[in-house]
Amino acid sequence: MIKRIQPGQRYSAAVIHGNVAYLAGIVADDDSQDVVGQTRQVLQSIDALLATLGTDKRGILKAEIFLHDIARDYDGMNQAWEEWMDKDHLPARATVQAALSTPEELVEIVITAAV
Repeated sequence: MIKRIQPGQRYSAAVIHGNVAYLAGIVADDDSQDVVGQTRQVLQSIDALLATLGTDKRGILKAEIFLHDIARDYDGMNQAWEEWMDKDHLPARATVQAALSTPEELVEIVITAAV
């Protein structure tokens, strides 16, 4: 059975299949902030969405991180990530450079989590 969470015009915020949740890419609401601030916003949004699914960051299986400029923003993103992530429950992770929706968007994160 597939359950779609917060479906919109183009995509759902999350899709659950079995005991796994697939979150859509999440970007910051306030893209005027630097990469640390944007990453913190994204991680707060992930926390909130995971809570609605009955899980939390300890259930994250994989994180896919997209940075607008990996050379410039990798350390700042990692600063926010390391402040947030539970060091006893580290997921698999990939970080790549990508052209995001707007030049102001510096980070987008896609999460796969156990529920």
